[in-house]
Amino acid sequence: MKNYIYTFLVAISSLLIITACQDDDHTFGSINTPENLNIVAEIIGQDGAHPNGDGSGLVNFTATASKSLNYKYIFSDGSSQSTQSGKFQKRFTNTGVNTYQVTVLASGTGGASTTKTIEVTVQSDFSDDEAFQFLTGGGTKKWYWAAAEAGHLGVGPNNDNPAQNGTPIWYAAAPFEKANSPESSCLYDNELTFVKDGNNLRYTLNNQGKTFFNVGYNSVVGATSTSDGCYDYNTSGTKTVLLGPSDSVLSTTNPTATRGTTMTFSDGGFMGYYIGQSKYEILSITDNRMVVRAVMGNDNAIAWYHIFTTSPPSQGADFTNLVWQDEFNVDGAPDASKWVLETGRGPNNDGWGNQEQQYYTTNSNNVSISGGTLKITAIRENFNGSPFTSARLKTQGKFDFKYGKVVMRAKLPTGGGTWPALWMLGSNITSVPWPDCGEIDIMEHVGNQQNTVFSTLHYPGHFGGNGVSGNTTNATASSAFHEYSMVWTDTVIKFYIDNVQFHTFANTASTPFNQNFFLLLNFAMGGNFGGAIDPSFTQSTYEIDYVKVYQ
Repeated sequence: MKNYIYTFLVAISSLLIITACQDDDHTFGSINTPENLNIVAEIIGQDGAHPNGDGSGLVNFTATASKSLNYKYIFSDGSSQSTQSGKFQKRFTNTGVNTYQVTVLASGTGGASTTKTIEVTVQSDFSDDEAFQFLTGGGTKKWYWAAAEAGHLGVGPNNDNPAQNGTPIWYAAAPFEKANSPESSCLYDNELTFVKDGNNLRYTLNNQGKTFFNVGYNSVVGATSTSDGCYDYNTSGTKTVLLGPSDSVLSTTNPTATRGTTMTFSDGGFMGYYIGQSKYEILSITDNRMVVRAVMGNDNAIAWYHIFTTSPPSQGADFTNLVWQDEFNVDGAPDASKWVLETGRGPNNDGWGNQEQQYYTTNSNNVSISGGTLKITAIRENFNGSPFTSARLKTQGKFDFKYGKVVMRAKLPTGGGTWPALWMLGSNITSVPWPDCGEIDIMEHVGNQQNTVFSTLHYPGHFGGNGVSGNTTNATASSAFHEYSMVWTDTVIKFYIDNVQFHTFANTASTPFNQNFFLLLNFAMGGNFGGAIDPSFTQSTYEIDYVKVYQ
């Protein structure tokens, strides 16, 4: 960020008047060429002892011209700014004393314009070489939305209350939240590239053709929707990014919440989500993570927060290698080389810790394979002190794995109180008790909420009714076969029905979901989640076509 002066193709030091014949052609209306263009530059802090200002780099510009409708400032540091009033405050940030060319284009009607160029010499004491290095890696570095991180897009107030500033207290996006809708999924396609060009910082945004617009700016693309949306928008072209000191409310009311450095993008550049802003305050930045804040709105009452990472957003690897499966094609009992049949009411004889009402058996009327499907049937019958029988299968000791894709095709039972599930437990459960071992419920269904399917994760601080859960509607869950699946990586766990995602969990090193897990299939009755059992219930079947694991 040393002195670097651009050479303009056109450097005009005096008034240039472009004339046109106003009487011959009125096709585009009258032509009025701005006249008497004048530029006044007030260098902040300039006095006899400080001829180049106080080191802030701030200059107040005022351009005036008769018959002018708009003014555009073009600066030799690569930035530009349009203003109708002709007034603009510019902060020059190249460290030291530098001379800049400032060209003003005054526009009138009918396309007529006038330009004038002046020079200003300004001192700037600001420097943030570390942020420059983090952004570019000393060359070229690509950044992406940290989609797997909660709050990667958020909003909060912009006021002088330090307790409210610095965090998105109004809204914080859930992991991969914007991927679930075509109106917002384009957000995660953004690729932000920062380049070190000598002592200058350049920037390009590859939005793959579409940009996610805040509803307040839909008119920019002619959209009339009353909500945010993805629209065709050209973001090509290299922008110049100027680093300067923060002048936000955070810098005075909550300085520990900000790095104190602001990025200003030239020529309308922005960071992926269109909020009509080209100025972003860096709250924090490391070699692979960046948090920025931008103020939006005519009254500057709203602050948006963005989190970026150097890793492309991924909702899971392309798991295509089939490592385990059971297609239930051999009639009879389940394959003993793959499944263990559990019996009873749980280790403490308490309904498996959930007050469930069934007794699990190995009886063929409760669990069997026929016609190419596994059938787990819950039956109302007194057995060993329980009013119902059913079955529970697990792969513990036979098969476990870490990370991959689990797919089950199944048709679910019916009846109030029914509770079928496909789930997983941490293989270390023998030494690390639940919930510390972790539990991933890939599919759960309760007959008392017939058209709803759930997925839930249980772990310390989030277990029982406090599990991290998602759900979706499936009106034919019990009348047709559907594919229930989960994709599991070290950064995210996603849940689907028929390849449509409905729940996402951000996996981190602090959760127990980074170790081997084994599979379970069971059909419970009643209990804390199954709820009240229909008095007229006699029996129903949970039918599974296949279970497969890919890595």
